[in-house]
Amino acid sequence: MNKLFSTSLAVLALSALTASAGDWTRFRGPNGSGIATEANVPTVWSDSKNLQWKTALPGRGSSSPIVCGERVFVTSYSGYGDGRADGSPDKLQRHLLCLERQTGKILWDKAVVAELPEDPYQGFITEHGYASSTPVTDGERVYVFFGKTGVLAFDVTGKLLWQVNVGKQSSNRRWGSGASPLLYKNMVIVNAAEESRSLRALDTLTGKELWKAGAESMELCFSTPALVECAGRTDLVVAVPGELWGFNPDTGKLRWFAQTGIRGNVSPSVVAGDGVLFVTGGFPQSGTVAVRAGGQGDVTKTHVLWSIEAASYVPSPIVQGDHLYFVSDKGVTMCLEAKTGKLVSKEPLPGITSTGRGGKPVYASPVLAGKQLYAVTRRKGAFVLNAAPQMTVVAQNSFAGDDSDFNATPAVSGNQLFLRSNKFIYCLREGGGP
Repeated sequence: MNKLFSTSLAVLALSALTASAGDWTRFRGPNGSGIATEANVPTVWSDSKNLQWKTALPGRGSSSPIVCGERVFVTSYSGYGDGRADGSPDKLQRHLLCLERQTGKILWDKAVVAELPEDPYQGFITEHGYASSTPVTDGERVYVFFGKTGVLAFDVTGKLLWQVNVGKQSSNRRWGSGASPLLYKNMVIVNAAEESRSLRALDTLTGKELWKAGAESMELCFSTPALVECAGRTDLVVAVPGELWGFNPDTGKLRWFAQTGIRGNVSPSVVAGDGVLFVTGGFPQSGTVAVRAGGQGDVTKTHVLWSIEAASYVPSPIVQGDHLYFVSDKGVTMCLEAKTGKLVSKEPLPGITSTGRGGKPVYASPVLAGKQLYAVTRRKGAFVLNAAPQMTVVAQNSFAGDDSDFNATPAVSGNQLFLRSNKFIYCLREGGGP
């Protein structure tokens, strides 16, 4: 074999990961549903039970881990906003870390200095900080969205490939970024509503802008868009204050819209099941609305199926079978009939209140692994619930050695469950140990 060709193959092997069907490659899993029905992960854990490893992080963050092959990626921030309002924003930096999946060893840590001006550490931004966007990977590159610092692409060895600015505005609330990127064909798509009141599609290889779509009415849209298959086509769907929009993801052109009546900021992601889209959120005019996917133009009269006042402010719901499951920011479990919106059950998680530090006891979205829902609270551990209309509690788990906030949605891959707090990232597996 030619020596140069052999060397090139070796470099190629180092610059890509071997992905598997069970990988968790973006926020709420490979298709954004939050569901890993084939997973086999623990329902009980602690500092000494079913803990495979834990690794200290270089800073805080509300972003979720992602998993691809034998690597785990996660973001953090440091230098500013470490729980105090003082300090200097010019010391703020964000980190992309790559960890070895089986041991938790940090293989590399790439720090990116924040581009200023940045939103000050005050108000609601103290609830989630400056690393709230979950990375996404295609196995060859890892893409991160760092708000006003832009969208960045790294190869899997940590080399920065490109960095693109997508705006430096702030909403009237100055809450910072919350949406996560997703991949479609040769595009990385980001909701840059906070930064420029727009959706952007960037070429995965170069970062070149392929299309831009938006309007001033996107202000206070913090949700991660969804890709939805319906009637032989793919729609890019995003919930904005008052409406639900469906785009052609190839061109960025608006295909349809529906009025929802959900006003104020919209944070939860749209979820889909059996051709129906479910959107929740809003404040003070909150609610949950079901909209049939597809259509053209204004589909409000023809496609809106039902609406109710019950809602979740930040966490996204799960749709499974005939039911829609919520664990709201107030720590209240809810189950709705997906076809009708009828409230089947509503119960507070035991021992959870919405008072005290931070105000909202739940920030993370639940995930479904096997037949259980995993709902992480900020300071009262993680609840394991039966994925059934009554949503009974199976277990409540916590780590005695970690008193920091747990804001991140879990990641599930194979027989491993990944959690992250403001101090550590954890890998849980039956039997624990390396």
